Amino acid sequence: MRRSADIDALEQVLCAALGTSAPVCSLARLGQGARAFAGLDPAVLDRPTLVAGGAPYLPTSPAPTAQALEELLRRAEALDVSQILVPGVRRSDDTGPLRAAGLIPVAAESECVVRLPGEPAAGALDDVLRERLGAQQLGELRRCHEEVSRGVSWEHIPLSDLDGKPWARDAFVELHQRQAERDEGHDSLYNADALDVLAQGVLADRTEMFVCRGENTVAGAGLITRSHNGRGLYVLTQALDHDDPDARRDFSLASAYRLYLHTRHSGLDWVHLGRGEPHHMRRLGADLFVPLDHWLRAPGLAAPEKAEEQALSEFATPPVAAVPVPGPARFRAVPRFDQIDLSSNTNPFLGTEGNYPDLDTAELAHTYLTTISQLPGHDGVDALTAEHLLFTSGAVDGVLLLLAALASPGEGVCVTPPTFPLYTHFARVLRLPVTEVPLGGDDLSQVDTERILAADPRVTFLCDPGNPSGTRIDPAQVHALVTRGRGLVVIDEAYVEFSEKPSYAGLVAQHDNLIVLRTLSKAWGLAGARCGIALADPGIIEALRRVQVPFGFTNASQRAARDRLTNSQPVLDGIRRIRAERDRLAGVLVDHPAVDRVFPSDTNFLLVRFHKHERVVDQLSGAGILVADVGRLVPDTCRITIGDQHANAALLEALSSAL
Repeated sequence: MRRSADIDALEQVLCAALGTSAPVCSLARLGQGARAFAGLDPAVLDRPTLVAGGAPYLPTSPAPTAQALEELLRRAEALDVSQILVPGVRRSDDTGPLRAAGLIPVAAESECVVRLPGEPAAGALDDVLRERLGAQQLGELRRCHEEVSRGVSWEHIPLSDLDGKPWARDAFVELHQRQAERDEGHDSLYNADALDVLAQGVLADRTEMFVCRGENTVAGAGLITRSHNGRGLYVLTQALDHDDPDARRDFSLASAYRLYLHTRHSGLDWVHLGRGEPHHMRRLGADLFVPLDHWLRAPGLAAPEKAEEQALSEFATPPVAAVPVPGPARFRAVPRFDQIDLSSNTNPFLGTEGNYPDLDTAELAHTYLTTISQLPGHDGVDALTAEHLLFTSGAVDGVLLLLAALASPGEGVCVTPPTFPLYTHFARVLRLPVTEVPLGGDDLSQVDTERILAADPRVTFLCDPGNPSGTRIDPAQVHALVTRGRGLVVIDEAYVEFSEKPSYAGLVAQHDNLIVLRTLSKAWGLAGARCGIALADPGIIEALRRVQVPFGFTNASQRAARDRLTNSQPVLDGIRRIRAERDRLAGVLVDHPAVDRVFPSDTNFLLVRFHKHERVVDQLSGAGILVADVGRLVPDTCRITIGDQHANAALLEALSSAL
């Protein structure tokens, strides 16, 4: 619907609706699209306006070229119209010519798209929606669909067949007129003349009327158009025969679900719901939101200050500052769903797995932040946005990325042994000198703040909760490193969901030198999906993108992550079970004669010191039980993951045999 032929056809529809030879009307006449202009001077709303781009029927208009804008300005002059509107331009488009021509942006609602990947097998639609909406909201969609569908039929009528179904044409016009009078206070732009012109234009062969028909009435009527790339459907309009808000809501949910069924049955991949607010459209299953602006030229209308582009972090190394985000990742915010893509050199004959992974993960980032913001100890996370987050191939990938992007050879890295060994490994691979400042205290929960600050490292890694210690670092010492140091502080929170103490994720928005690494491998049970998360200042995230290999986060992993985050109750239940079993096992081991000490734990494992360490390790191995021998890090210790009760009973039995 962004092709010039389609836009020209919709302009003719608008002219027919207005009864004019040119698309000139007041902004107030544009129906629901006029809401974006409500805050402007009333004179702007009432002034005759030359409307470009197929509004109000088209959800988005491609940004016009400089040449197209010159033609538009000449047309406005010839019509003696002082006001021009180019509606619904994607912010990812090149809007430089619009600004140069004196048009100013007015924030509009977003394009809202429901992507329906996979094969059209029975039950597959519900699987897709469940992972996106959660079981409860999917149930609401299905309930509304079942209730509304009793005693009605859902019909798809090609526009070419409307002459033989006058009842459908008349009902469509009547419902849209009533809806326009109720919601907007004026005549509908989907009148009989507009419908006739649409049925005679280039879009007729791709457009159907979507009707919900009862025995004696039509409960709803809309228009859907197949995309020019043959992969999806645009919902152009829908009007309902309901004045009650609750009934209209139920019908909207029902018709949405019905359209999704039709889309999957037709072998299509997506449904474009039009423009709307993301918080509302998410409840309908939308998972792609494309920000839009209306561009307006009006006498006396002052241009707002142009928002500053996100500055690259000062921590970025000079080589990183000199290069852009690599390859297609640079265009991750540019939608491709409605294009014929002949740019990727992939095999078109082997299904959707032949496509590259989706690079626009902003909606998944929103899902992640929304989910963890509801967890205990995550105050402040609701202040973070998708720009504060980068998905990585596991948290360990985030370690390598940040060292490559933010530290130059020769700049120091500080680690606090005993700790995760790959911090040191990657630092040395990248020729970064490593300073070790061991953890102190009986529980290995104290850092030597002054010694670290004196070393003045470029990057300090803190594993909190610790691995292999399982304990939390004194938060006052962590805050001192973040607020007093000149370098970056990286807190690896791979196990934080098992802790009852707060996360540092909510502090990321307050400190540009703080990076928090998270993972879905541990508490969330998705180690195979390789999904890590880096939370940091947007300028740091931009630096990490410049060294990240594109397409490392597969579509399968994205779907698994979305499903687990949306349907999180089993995860939360599992965390409670692991905590309970951890505490029970720790209580038993404390009194076990083979055990010298059990360290406190805020993780899903226990660090245990044995009296006869080597003998215990051999005995466990002989019993077919694998534990992590970390005696080289903490003398005479093993790290024991909390298993289920059967596995833990086998452990205790093997330990008793070692005596």
